[in-house]
Amino acid sequence: MDAEERTNAVAIRVLGVVQGVGFRPFVYRLATELGVAGHVRNTSEDVSILAEGSASHIETFVHRLREDAPPLARIRNLAVTTTQPQGLSKFSILESTFDPSKGQLVSPDVATCESCLADILDEDNRRYRYPFTNCTNCGPRFTIIRDMPYDRRHTTMDAFQMCDECRAEYEDPLNRRFHAQPNACPVCGPHLTLVDSRGHTLDSDDALADTARLLKTGSIVAIKGLGGFLLACDATSPETVTLLRKRKRRPDKPFAVMVRDLMEARQHCCVNDAEQTLLTSTAAPIVLLPWREESNICREVAPGLSFMGIMLPYTPLHHILLRECQRPLVMTSGNLSEEPIVADNEEALERLAGIADYFLLHNRPIHSRYDDSVVMVADHIPQFLRRARGYAPSPIDLPFDAPQVLAVGPQLKNTFCLTKGHTAFVSQHIGDLDSVETLDHFERTVDLYRHLFKVAPGLVAHDLHPDYPSTGYARQLAATGLPTFGVQHHHAHTVSCMVENDVAEPVIGVAFDGAGLGTDGAIWGGEFLVCDYKSMHRAGHLEYMPLPGGDAATMRPYRTATAYVMSLLGRDAVARSPMLAATLSPAELDVIERQIASRLNTPNCSSMGRLFDAVSALAGLRDVVSYEGQAAVELEMEAHRYQGDKPTGRHKFQIDCDGGVHVVRIAPVLSAVLDDIDAGTVLPTIASSFHEAVAQMTVEVCRRIRGESDIYRVALSGGVFQNRFLVTRTSTLLSENGFVPLLHSALPANDGCISLGQAVVAASST
Repeated sequence: MDAEERTNAVAIRVLGVVQGVGFRPFVYRLATELGVAGHVRNTSEDVSILAEGSASHIETFVHRLREDAPPLARIRNLAVTTTQPQGLSKFSILESTFDPSKGQLVSPDVATCESCLADILDEDNRRYRYPFTNCTNCGPRFTIIRDMPYDRRHTTMDAFQMCDECRAEYEDPLNRRFHAQPNACPVCGPHLTLVDSRGHTLDSDDALADTARLLKTGSIVAIKGLGGFLLACDATSPETVTLLRKRKRRPDKPFAVMVRDLMEARQHCCVNDAEQTLLTSTAAPIVLLPWREESNICREVAPGLSFMGIMLPYTPLHHILLRECQRPLVMTSGNLSEEPIVADNEEALERLAGIADYFLLHNRPIHSRYDDSVVMVADHIPQFLRRARGYAPSPIDLPFDAPQVLAVGPQLKNTFCLTKGHTAFVSQHIGDLDSVETLDHFERTVDLYRHLFKVAPGLVAHDLHPDYPSTGYARQLAATGLPTFGVQHHHAHTVSCMVENDVAEPVIGVAFDGAGLGTDGAIWGGEFLVCDYKSMHRAGHLEYMPLPGGDAATMRPYRTATAYVMSLLGRDAVARSPMLAATLSPAELDVIERQIASRLNTPNCSSMGRLFDAVSALAGLRDVVSYEGQAAVELEMEAHRYQGDKPTGRHKFQIDCDGGVHVVRIAPVLSAVLDDIDAGTVLPTIASSFHEAVAQMTVEVCRRIRGESDIYRVALSGGVFQNRFLVTRTSTLLSENGFVPLLHSALPANDGCISLGQAVVAASST
């Protein structure tokens, strides 16, 4: 283009996830194609572009920046300002600039792209079978980033000096590995080491081939991945899976399974279009799928369940290993039960000693621990059970300009949230804050997010429960002068669902979960709220029941069932349940009766989660549990096995109005379950009838509240709505009755969403 034609110039700022996703080479190639001069650079806050050219070329350039951006890019704002031409003759990529006061969005780690997969499977390629192959379209991001802008010196790859060939790729704007910060090859990059349980290095010419051999012969191997270690074993071997359960102290909780490809996934599970999209996405989460009877994956992987967590390989290491093993592999978090995932080599050899027979290590440091994400599809909507790898720390848009707030989240399934302007950064899944290790992981990750996103909170939001470790952390910050703001648990649940659905007007919030401290000091969990971002009114709830032992009762559903039946139907009715009759001694029955009478360590409880536990125990499914929600999950599995044409209406709740609050009485349902047991009714019918009763009751209470408030949007939140049978049926009935159901889609319905709600309530109320 002649100089006299180059009469226009614009400065462009691009905000969003635009670093580490191939955005600069895309800009370079686009400018070169259009004959636009100028330059592009990363800054600590954005991608900055200067473009000079004819008016038509500049217009096309700006249009295609928006429309043709790389698939991993997420443009949140593209600002164009006219500026003075500088007479530039070419387009170039400038060195990044760094401002410690500015923050930038960070890409999640991304599953291996098709081009890199082709490289590692090509015997003539120099990266053949290289387990750390990546490009600007895939590979580690969040787990290796120490600081922004996203340059190699700010990542855990800074210790690896690129060879000449890798350097040439890295510096060629037309190469897909241009400024791919983890770029490496077998000559210059990270490498694998196979060691035994004592840390002694094994003599191995091919660590992956030898690992596959060990797995095929019954060994358990701890494998270092993107965000931490996974414990792997043969998923078709009942003996090996049982041994892993024993060593990991995880007797029943399901394991995830990795299979080679989509075709193999279909051999073991039913996969619909939405589930296929999730499995093959760049996030590559674990997806809960209906388990085929003919699958040779052993039932010990997910005892008693009809759904299995399946994921596809998401790193070159996994792709190579699955091809070598030629069988499905259990891939479960490398930790003891409820501890954070292990990330460092030495830590793995210490904390996983006694679990793993061998360790497949590598020497690329992990800067942030990162569990696998878990997703299910219910009512045609993908819904998280755990949000981490592949999704966090992608931001969630806020419908208002929020101050800088830190919300520290709950105790179980903890996440935290930072807000800044119209953006909320919800952390990856941290876990249950029951151990020193997990609390340390929580505090370190808070510090990392504050540093990366340059958030200096002026307010700390927390749960009302004074004994949550996260609340204790908020108190520590309060001691430094930061103001704090308590948010009721179920209000936070509802507001999170509202934000995800971009709804700010008042809604009916149906918050069903295991436990959350209510404003009256009781344990809530079966709640109907009328609320907006600032305020909450409790319009209805399950009736209060005694919970002998408090939190301890969550692990012993038979005690919850006994207390409920004894309180509502009398002591003699307890014996009508064969499981309760067989489990309870007369002495224990006396103790529970005295606890109910004296209320000693027996708080009031309105929890829907505990009601599911009670029905599961009454029906003979589960007397004690080894993981949270087990009794409810097994009750759901029975409901899915129901063979009738439609759910029955055998079970009913009674709904009273007490002082303007709708109180749901549960005695009729418990009585109906016992009648079914007396009549020899099969478990699937009992389970589906109970689920139908809960769904019908939910809609009826919402109808009554709508008559009083004229509100027709209903936000469904809380861990009970991770039940796909219940959430699908409830959503359908709400729609049929003129409501607009709001479901979670960006965060889990469980307590993983709490921190977002806390942040928004606090930001809106101050």
